[in-house]
Amino acid sequence: MRIEFWRKAVEDIYRDNAPQQPVARELWKAIKRQNLTKKWLTKIIDEREKNLDDRAYRNINELEAYAENTQSVLLYLTLEALGVRDLHADHAASHIGKAQGIVTCLRATPYHASRGKVFLPVDICMLHSVSQEDFIRHKQEQKVKDVIYDVASQAHVHLEHVALEDYLNKIQKADFNIFHPSLHRKSPLLPLQLYIRSWKKTY
Repeated sequence: MRIEFWRKAVEDIYRDNAPQQPVARELWKAIKRQNLTKKWLTKIIDEREKNLDDRAYRNINELEAYAENTQSVLLYLTLEALGVRDLHADHAASHIGKAQGIVTCLRATPYHASRGKVFLPVDICMLHSVSQEDFIRHKQEQKVKDVIYDVASQAHVHLEHVALEDYLNKIQKADFNIFHPSLHRKSPLLPLQLYIRSWKKTY
């Protein structure tokens, strides 16, 4: 299994015995060069393994935990690769990762629903009396939109980052209809928005 390969590969890499596999070799080089923290890599593997059962998140906390241990951890590793080891930077990365994970879950909902799967938090769906079948059938009732509103609101709690905020604003304009065509078009102005935010230092 691929998970087991990478679990063993990480152990071997930190014993300075990297597998003769291209990605593993490059990872070994990065770890040697930047002294990357082992626990971040093992967290990603552990969380991916727990997520193999393809079930919906039980609650928003479970979704956030998955985002923290995958998206945020990748950002921690990116910071380390850049030579940044700072509690404030890690704190920001944690929020960015959680927001990114929630937005990714929202973005993927139409795709997963078209294949008969729904991963949105069960507790929020139950709160609004919404079933997985409602999403699979692309229902656009107010209660379905209320689920999307609650999940999207949680991403706002973490931070307003331009690339994520753009999608969250689109959801709001679409009246929280996750299946609205406008949500599946890339913003041609996003690179310009990123540049302006960077220039103004308003991330």
